[in-house]
This record gives sequence, C-alpha cells and structure tokens, in this order.
Amino acid sequence: MTVKIAELTCGAEYSGVQAEIEKAAQLVGGEIVFPEVDLEYIDEIQKHLGFEVASANLKLMFARAMSIIEGKTDAEAVFIATCFRCAEGALVRNEVRRLIQQHTDLPVVMYSFTERTKAPELLTRMEALVTIVEKKSLLARKKQEGISLGLDSGSTTTKAIIMKDNEIIGTGWVYTKDVVKSAQEALDNALKEANITMDDIETIGTTGYGRHNLGRHFNADLIQEELTVNSKGAAFLANTQEGESTVIDIGGMDNKAISLNNAIPDGFTMGGICAGASGRFFEMTSRRLSVEIGELGDMAAEGDWRNVMMNSYCIVFGIQDLVTSLAEGATPNDVAAAAAHSVAEQIYEQQLQEVDVREPLILVGGSSLLKGMVMALEEILGKKIVVPKYSQYIGAVGAALLASGYRYNKKK
Repeated sequence: MTVKIAELTCGAEYSGVQAEIEKAAQLVGGEIVFPEVDLEYIDEIQKHLGFEVASANLKLMFARAMSIIEGKTDAEAVFIATCFRCAEGALVRNEVRRLIQQHTDLPVVMYSFTERTKAPELLTRMEALVTIVEKKSLLARKKQEGISLGLDSGSTTTKAIIMKDNEIIGTGWVYTKDVVKSAQEALDNALKEANITMDDIETIGTTGYGRHNLGRHFNADLIQEELTVNSKGAAFLANTQEGESTVIDIGGMDNKAISLNNAIPDGFTMGGICAGASGRFFEMTSRRLSVEIGELGDMAAEGDWRNVMMNSYCIVFGIQDLVTSLAEGATPNDVAAAAAHSVAEQIYEQQLQEVDVREPLILVGGSSLLKGMVMALEEILGKKIVVPKYSQYIGAVGAALLASGYRYNKKK
C-alpha cells in the first residue's frame, strides 16, 4: 500500500530540497502528490488568513490547501514545509495547518527546511505520517486493555512498563548497556513489581533506538518509532488525549518538542547543540558536585542561576564554566540552578522556536523529575508546566497502550 502525501511547500523546488522530500517519502512507502489548484482562491487568501501575503508561492500553497479542504485532491496525509528563514512562511504554514485540521481528519506534519536538507532528516516525519495513516484506528485508542508490556530502549536508559486494563502495575528502569540484556533486566523488575509472569503478558510493544532488536527478540506485536509512541504516552499520562498540547521530552542524549492535535503529532523538532541540552549535562553536573542526580534537582530549586556566568551551551565548555564558577566562590546550589537554566534556555531557543507551542505544556523524560528544571522552564516560558506521574516512562507507556490494540487479533 502506497500512502499519498499531499505536499504544501514554498521554495522547495528552487532550493534543491524537492528531490529529498520525494526520496524520504518513497523510503517509507509514501508518494508525494501536488493538490489540484483553483486559482480563484489565490485572490481570496487575505480573507481566510486575516493578513496580506506578499509571496506568490505562499499564495499558491494556500490555494493547494483549499483544494485539499474541498476534497478536490486525493490525499491521505499532508506535509507542510517552508524555509526556516522566512517569517511570513512560518505564519502561513501554521495557518494552513490549522485550517486543514479544522476541516479534515488528515494527519499533518510540518517542517522548516534549509537549502541543505537531506532525506534522512525528513525520514522520521514521513514515517510518522505513513504510520498515522496505516495505523489510524490503533492510534485512536484512548484506553489500554488486557495485560500489555511496553519496552523503550533509549540511548541512555531502558524502560519497561506493564499495564493492565488502563492502569500501570509494573515498572522497570535501568541504564542501557547491552540492548537485549538491559531490556530483560528492566522487564524482570517490572514483572516482579506487577507480581505476574511473562506468560501473563498478552501484547508487547517496543520503541526507542533499540526497538527493532528488541522487537525481534521478544516477538513484539508493535515496533514503532518514538514520535508517535512518545506523543501517545505523554498525552495519556497527562490526560490530554483530546485537544491540543505540546510535549517537551528531555532525553538522555537529546531532546524533542512535539506539537499534538488529539494526541497525534503534527509538528516536532529534535536535537540541540551537542548533549548540552540533555540529561547527560545533568549527569556530568551532578558528578562534579558529588551528588545524586535527583538531589541536583532540589539543589537547583534552591539556587540562583544569576550568580553563575555561563558562556557556552556546549556540554564540555558548559561544565568548564560551572567548575570555574565554583572556584570563584559560587555555591553548589547556584551551579545546579545554572545548569537547569542553561538546558531550559536551549529548549526555548532551539526547540520551541520551530514548533507551534500549544498549551498545556507537558514535560517528560528523566529530567522532568528534577524540580529545578521544571522551575527554570516555567520561568523562561512564563507558562505552567505539567509533569505527569510516570513522566520518565512515556515511550514504554505509549508502546504498551498501542500494543494492546493487537490483543483481539491474537485471541482469534
């Protein structure tokens, strides 16, 4: 089955990115299609958007969006992209996204491209679109049924969650070393807490960097990329499966910001400058201060980041700045607060500038358990942050929730 993805872009054909977009779509079983255009809509753009658009290409992009809304284009998903340097493009991109979601049930993913964007950078987005189309009924699930296992093989930690009839009954969390052995250890811990055996498990879902390896080893029912699984897990835990929200996921080596519409991702960005905006930075800071990472969060909540001068977001030079501040008389609490503030700044400047930020804001990942990190992010954003229970297990929760959809097929 080939999934038809309607492309709404401005400038991709001139920058050399178009071939990369089509290549990425083909790699995941998608086909790029261009909506049929009724030129009369180009003149009506101001009425629909509420502001004047100067670019003829953006007007054409909007006309193509109207073609989709009116059902003139045979498409199953929509990919919206504009150049990251174009402010007008960012405005139109978001308005087009909003209109399509208001008037259709098509999944949408947005992106800001550069002249050097390559197919591998687009793969996760295209894979997410294809996944949403092919597993639409599965992703619509709001409740977990039976007994399901979710395994999340992350770059730093491996998590296991066991759910029974929409409740979490067992958890496991270990540092990732050998992918399979780490998963087995996390699983054993979860089974012990749940007081069940592996024979009681009805469905299994895997996600994360090691998902394919674990999927084969455990004969998983669901092997799924992190974007859709993490989104579903975060929305489930925060009780925001309906409506809009934004997920901020601080992982062990990178972070993600994901815009959600009814628990389905339609825009996201990932990464940062090296690992200086990840949990790894907190690990190195806690070692320097000779404290447990959990204690670091409480120290950061008591400190004042303004007493520490940080000149770099780089994980190496950032730690160097913290050490220098300690030598100059800064307190450990101030240093911990500065580390949290640095990560929060990077999330704001590098991740949240590239997505449509919608409230509520849900913070997940291991670093969400650090009190000072939550406070730093709330201070910078000026918004309340939601940290749901089991926030460090979102991938495993999402995998267990979605995998439960295979329960009835296995019974037949």
